[in-house]
Amino acid sequence: MTDTPLHWWSARALADGIRSREISAEEVMSAHLARIEEANPRLRAIVSMIPESTAMAAAREADAAVARGDEVGVLHGLPTAVKDLLDVEGLPTTHGSAVYADAAPATADAMMVGRMRRNGAIIIGKTNTPEGGLGTLTFSAVHDVCRNPWDLSRHAGGSSGGAGAALAAGMLPIADGSDSGGSLRYPASFCNVVGMRPTPGRVASGRLGNGWTAHGVLGPMARSSDDVALLLAGMAGADPMAPMSIAEDAAHFADVVADGPNGVRVGWNPDAAGVPISTEVAAVLRDARAALVDAGYDVVDLDLDEALSGAERAWETIEMFNFYASYRGEAQAHPERLRPDLLRNIRQGERVTASDLADALAVRTDVYRRTERLFDDVDVIVTPATPVVAPPAEDEWVRRVGDVEYDRYFRWQMLANRITVTAHPVVVTPAGFSGGLPVGMQVVGRNRGEFDLLSHTAGFERVLGLTARHPQS
Repeated sequence: MTDTPLHWWSARALADGIRSREISAEEVMSAHLARIEEANPRLRAIVSMIPESTAMAAAREADAAVARGDEVGVLHGLPTAVKDLLDVEGLPTTHGSAVYADAAPATADAMMVGRMRRNGAIIIGKTNTPEGGLGTLTFSAVHDVCRNPWDLSRHAGGSSGGAGAALAAGMLPIADGSDSGGSLRYPASFCNVVGMRPTPGRVASGRLGNGWTAHGVLGPMARSSDDVALLLAGMAGADPMAPMSIAEDAAHFADVVADGPNGVRVGWNPDAAGVPISTEVAAVLRDARAALVDAGYDVVDLDLDEALSGAERAWETIEMFNFYASYRGEAQAHPERLRPDLLRNIRQGERVTASDLADALAVRTDVYRRTERLFDDVDVIVTPATPVVAPPAEDEWVRRVGDVEYDRYFRWQMLANRITVTAHPVVVTPAGFSGGLPVGMQVVGRNRGEFDLLSHTAGFERVLGLTARHPQS
């Protein structure tokens, strides 16, 4: 890879090179800081950073640790930035909100951030997110629109839009995200990168309030499934302060390799049980299916109507209730400073009754069990990741797909929302391009089956050959 700029090396190649002393962490840091300086003013993907001198000192210490023969973690020496919903010691957490625009620097790391540091990652900044992580497009009054490296007139997606854009533009080799309704998955699809929504509890969360929820999760993003697996190895794991965390050593995720088509059964569904899909996205998915069939995968049509019955309404009830639980204090103290649709969500969540919530949680259980039974016959389930290509940067949400109009920002997210309710792990990986814009596919795996799922999506990536394509921006 000597002719390839360091900022385009894979995370695995960088980590291996640092450990073997083929390259230095200082060189890696310098290359990525230069790329950030070059690309970030156009993209607004990274919204705050530690001083350059501090970042370079951390990289030199990473090199010194290797020279001493210290035992180092799987992410040793890799620069990254954290979504601006989680605390990073020394940096403000604004949540993309005017309420927190002048927040003081955090005094401690969030749980997941601490685990990434212990596994060697060097945290250099924060990535852009919309207010409160609201929706699947990234814009706010605090940090402006996060633009798509493939077309600066388009959105990068959201709410982990800064992470997706930074990865696609070569500013970071790995990045974290969070997801309750596509916040990892939509940016991955729009930016030609890979994002994983893991099984709830796979990545331990120190969230306040309801620590038992299966709705919102933290997860890894990178430019390939191989690198997503590496980051998962460095961010996942049990924590006694996270009651849902999975008591399983995460180190084995670093051993994920692409599998072949032999024996892999792919259940294919064109629209996640009837979600409107644009003709452009549908055409790309048809071509991707044909390529997988030609490569030897056993691809069969799979009906999801029964499995996902009731999922959409259940998602909305749980999501709105969670907004109320998380932001009721801000709505009471500063309603005028909140984005109107965030305030609307909080008010809707306040009206959720005990009966509403009980019904939604019961449906979630049924959807999970019906989905898990599908894996008696297939190894993965594939649907489109998004219904359209990246929309124009001035849009607040996609208001129409085909003949269907949407009156709320989350209505066009239902490809993701319905899968959220299954509580199964899902990876979005590149499926193709339409008019120069990326299109992703959503690949769902068995409960707690992240290792096999990433092996399968890495195999898909080897067939489709899209993960090495980079934008010009």
